[in-house]
Amino acid sequence: MAAESANGHGTLPDAAAASSLAHRFGLEFRDTIEPKDLDPALVARLPIQYARRCACLPLAERADGAIEVALGDPRSAEVVDDLRALFQRRVVPIVVPASAILDSINSAYDRAQGTAQAVMGDIEAGALDQVAHELEEPRDLLDADDEAPIIRLVNSLLFQAVKDRASDIHVEPFERDVSVRFRIDGLLYDVLKPPRRYHPTIIARIKIMAGLDIAEKRLPQDGRLRFRVAGRDIDVRVSIVPTQFGERAVLRLLDRTGALLTLEDLGLLGENLERLERLIERSHGILLVTGPTGSGKTTTLYAALARLNSTLRNIITIEDPIEYQLHGVGQIQVNPKIELTFANGLRSILRQDPDVIMVGEIRDGETAEIAIQAALTGHLVFSTLHTNDSFGALSRLVDMGIEPFLVSSSLNGVMAQRLVRRVCTACREPETSGVSTERELGIPTGSPIYRAGSGCEACKGTGYRGRTGIHELMLVDDDVRSLVMQRSDAAAIRRLATGRGMRTLRDDGAQKVVDGATTVAEILRVTQEDVA
Repeated sequence: MAAESANGHGTLPDAAAASSLAHRFGLEFRDTIEPKDLDPALVARLPIQYARRCACLPLAERADGAIEVALGDPRSAEVVDDLRALFQRRVVPIVVPASAILDSINSAYDRAQGTAQAVMGDIEAGALDQVAHELEEPRDLLDADDEAPIIRLVNSLLFQAVKDRASDIHVEPFERDVSVRFRIDGLLYDVLKPPRRYHPTIIARIKIMAGLDIAEKRLPQDGRLRFRVAGRDIDVRVSIVPTQFGERAVLRLLDRTGALLTLEDLGLLGENLERLERLIERSHGILLVTGPTGSGKTTTLYAALARLNSTLRNIITIEDPIEYQLHGVGQIQVNPKIELTFANGLRSILRQDPDVIMVGEIRDGETAEIAIQAALTGHLVFSTLHTNDSFGALSRLVDMGIEPFLVSSSLNGVMAQRLVRRVCTACREPETSGVSTERELGIPTGSPIYRAGSGCEACKGTGYRGRTGIHELMLVDDDVRSLVMQRSDAAAIRRLATGRGMRTLRDDGAQKVVDGATTVAEILRVTQEDVA
């Protein structure tokens, strides 16, 4: 298929026409581009948007210093001039069909600098500051175009967030300035402070991208947008709320093409992993995963579904939003605007002859009741619930209006989890546990452990890179069911479970410290509410 050309010659030539043009201009012609023909360093210097638009790709440097460049259209004198100016070298065009060039671009940029860095090129924190600095200078609105500083600033923020592995972007207005922060590994970090007077324009740009009403500034709005980074689809959930000093925006980034993690990847180990594997192999009942927002509950359920996914099972989910795409699994997106709620969707799922059902979240008594009925009628149900620990999930369901006998007869187990930052292996520093560590985490005095270092390039000066989970898994047995029937509170259930040797979040965290995965400070930070 012919592609649209950016050089004034209409459409790009197909393979036959490209071969004919190469012969006419006396240029070399190649049918395809082999990976061995590409120099990643050269590829990294050419913005991927330009490469796609002009169907060109740098190949390699010749012995005489000239740069070989694949061109879809040898008539593109402007492209040759641009590339000569970019590389400051003589450019030797090699004619390649445009379709072959476009097929090679994504993989070429992935190999060049890693998927996230390919599109971003030289966008670093300093570049963001430079774009923000441009806003200081007066600009004629009649001169505004797609390369205007506001647009480039927002685009740069999105690309930089992907590069830095950020899960959220916060744009926060205050009385005298605007703060832009990234949430990386669970904590917020300042990125830049653009001029205060441009805050409304930044918010308007985000609204336009997310399809929101730019005229509405008094009510909260929610929207979504999607962009691509070297072939990766990034979904962004946008939340806009009015505050005292203007509208505040939070953008949550989700990589739809990210690799699905396994249960082991999530930090489950030993007895917890063995017990969870037994629970997810049961034919019916409910498994709940609890924890605060952003603690990885849904990711854990996806890992469990991936373990079960086979042609022998009919697996259906209802989610808000669909965070990962699972081949072979029917996934339903909640849409309250047309009354497709968790409860209504779950009713319909039960008529689809499912073996395994995942409900993104139990938010109300109606959804809880339908999920329990599904479990009692021979279905295996996974879901999440917002409670601080596993013990509180049982009383939470009763508080929703579910009869205790239904809770006790349907629930197989409850797992609570938190995410802790992994200590950077490049700069971590060894130490030995002291008396206070033994008292707080139960790690014997003198045990070899690690603390975060002063920071390095790998962890961007934080001392941590990436996250892992800590877990507590409570099996619902006859003794626990008896307490539920008596409407006992979470404290009574906790005493029973821990008295029989159940590992709590803090116990599992202590093991992660001993294994060198994280630090004492991290475990104390995320489990402080669990201190008795």
